[in-house]
Amino acid sequence: GPKRINSMEAGNASKIRLPRALFHSMSSWTARVVVTVLNIKQLFMFEETNRTLHILDNTVVGITVGDTRLTGLRDPVQLIFNHRQLPHGVSPQCVFWDPSKGQGGGWNTSGCVTQLGDKGTVCSCDHLTFFTLLLSSTLDRSTAQALMVIANVGCGVAVAFSVFSIVFYIFLRCTYKKFKSDETIQINMALHMNLISSLLLLNLTFLFNNWISSMSQPGLCKGLGGFTHYCLLCCFTWMALEGCHLYLLFVKVLGTYIHHYLAKLCIVGWGFPAFVVIVAGSIDSYGKYSIQNTDDQLIFSVCWINSEHIMVHYITNCGYFGLIFLFNMVIFGVVAWKNYHLQSTRAAKETRKTWKVGLMAMGLFCLLGATWALAFLTYGNTSVAIRYLFTILNSLQGLFIFIWLVVLYYPKKEEIVGFSSHITRNDKTTIVSQ
Repeated sequence: GPKRINSMEAGNASKIRLPRALFHSMSSWTARVVVTVLNIKQLFMFEETNRTLHILDNTVVGITVGDTRLTGLRDPVQLIFNHRQLPHGVSPQCVFWDPSKGQGGGWNTSGCVTQLGDKGTVCSCDHLTFFTLLLSSTLDRSTAQALMVIANVGCGVAVAFSVFSIVFYIFLRCTYKKFKSDETIQINMALHMNLISSLLLLNLTFLFNNWISSMSQPGLCKGLGGFTHYCLLCCFTWMALEGCHLYLLFVKVLGTYIHHYLAKLCIVGWGFPAFVVIVAGSIDSYGKYSIQNTDDQLIFSVCWINSEHIMVHYITNCGYFGLIFLFNMVIFGVVAWKNYHLQSTRAAKETRKTWKVGLMAMGLFCLLGATWALAFLTYGNTSVAIRYLFTILNSLQGLFIFIWLVVLYYPKKEEIVGFSSHITRNDKTTIVSQ
């Protein structure tokens, strides 16, 4: 029933703010304001919620002003729910009890806006009724297990094809002279190999992460968490360097004329992530990261950035990649526009198969990290399909890049024939001179 907050609890108490315009609309000078705080665990009301047990502190708040039903308020009513930090993987949602929903009523979100704060959640609603804060898991156990299986299989495939890509690179370097004499192709392939190597390391650490996180070795888990973060930052950095190289190659035409160009790229690609990880490790950012449901039950845990320093993840991963993604998409657009105009000015246009052009574009998108941008769409409860798509595409990124390399760099038949005839002519010239 009604509850009076004493002065000792006032600092941490939840609050209700009624807009001034609400009282201006009333005809009488006085209005009775009633706030009812109910503990639904002791009542047989709101049965839909009582079965799910996902109500914050089992508390429902009812608000009435006067004797009329107030809806469609221009200035919303605010309920500030103060609460402890919610478990990771749990999102709050402001709801009100709708008697017309279903057979016996149910929770509805219409007219309510949820805003997360530092010490609680603010609910802004345009009507007065019974309100509560409904907690829901952003990731349930069955979905998490399915995603982990897909990710492990995909990472295994990616590891295999990353190795195939490196073998393919060695094969081209040792077999065809064009890859020894053409400096531009050498730099291009070396740049791709660095990105593939960082992906290989990232996939390997992910495959070992589940096994090591289940062990009771805090020091080992911290080390693996830091190394996983390092590999991820290396992937992002090399994606950015791919974009920079693409710009220099097609727009500025300066890529291969910079002194010690490849060495400078390697210093940035492998050195900058190490600096970030060292700084993050100095504040003890790494450890076991756990995802829980609304009943505080563990869904899964990994060696990663720990929950106490989750802002390190938002800044160094989400923020860093967001900037890289915007930069690379601008570069991709500029290069595509320049290439289109270049093709249109040629007298004899080179005919290419549609599937090959699409495959090359898809591989370039993978190189520039476009598939990782799906991570920004995986927040909330309605993104299960996006989670599956994100997991599948990124775990198979090594496969996509291998196919792209083969299509782009494998010598054509006329190149092989020309190379063979060149060897034959050289042999004949040598015999005649002898």
